Amino acid sequence: MKRILTAFVLLCLLLLPGCAEKNDRISEIKKRGVLCVGVKSDVPRFGFLNRDTNEYEGLEIDIARALAKDTLGDETAVSFVPVTAQTRDNLLNNREIDLIIATFTITEERKKTHNFSEPYYTDEIGFLVKKESGIQSMADMNGKLVGAAHSSTAFNELESGEISTQSTFTHKGFANYPDLKSALTTGKIDVFAADKSILYGYVDDNTLLLDEGFKPQPYGIATRLDDKEFAKYIDEQLQKMKTEGTLDKILNAWIQ
Repeated sequence: MKRILTAFVLLCLLLLPGCAEKNDRISEIKKRGVLCVGVKSDVPRFGFLNRDTNEYEGLEIDIARALAKDTLGDETAVSFVPVTAQTRDNLLNNREIDLIIATFTITEERKKTHNFSEPYYTDEIGFLVKKESGIQSMADMNGKLVGAAHSSTAFNELESGEISTQSTFTHKGFANYPDLKSALTTGKIDVFAADKSILYGYVDDNTLLLDEGFKPQPYGIATRLDDKEFAKYIDEQLQKMKTEGTLDKILNAWIQ
């Protein structure tokens, strides 16, 4: 009888790995004593490494700290790992980070490879140009060279051609946002395309963010596809932040 019962329990664990998954992931994090979060380091107001203080700051940083407080009882018990659109998936799938909070747009295609929380912020793709360029709208982008970060939703939209319904232009991919801003400043590209929340951080006296935008971009917290119960826990914590007003306070602190 004991052998039968043991075999049955083992079979249940094999067939229903999610039953213990949540506690295992949380236990692993608690044992480690720190929540490892993939964040942006080059997006002012969202995820930014302040070189003067050598500290991360932004609304996504504060969300990560709130999660660490709820999970570990200490908002400082969080390790920030800088990610890009090219590196985030490998870091997550190799378990070098527990989750991603990095202006990561929820799309149907990405849902096939990630778990996403409900959105904590919704943006849209925008366009940053030099004031002297004379570009005032998407229609004025005809014949221009548009730059975007590789693997970003803006780049994917440029690749698909859907974004160019009002004008015809060429596009080029870059590794990161500072490189794109430099390319715009030096005239290597005519337009810097990215989510508006990202572009706001790169506006200066010589540039203009077009009023027009393209396609809503809902940001979610991403976890590994096989971490179903952990993803549910993260979503519950985010919902708690919304209900208690914590998320509104964070958004109001960073989004003017």
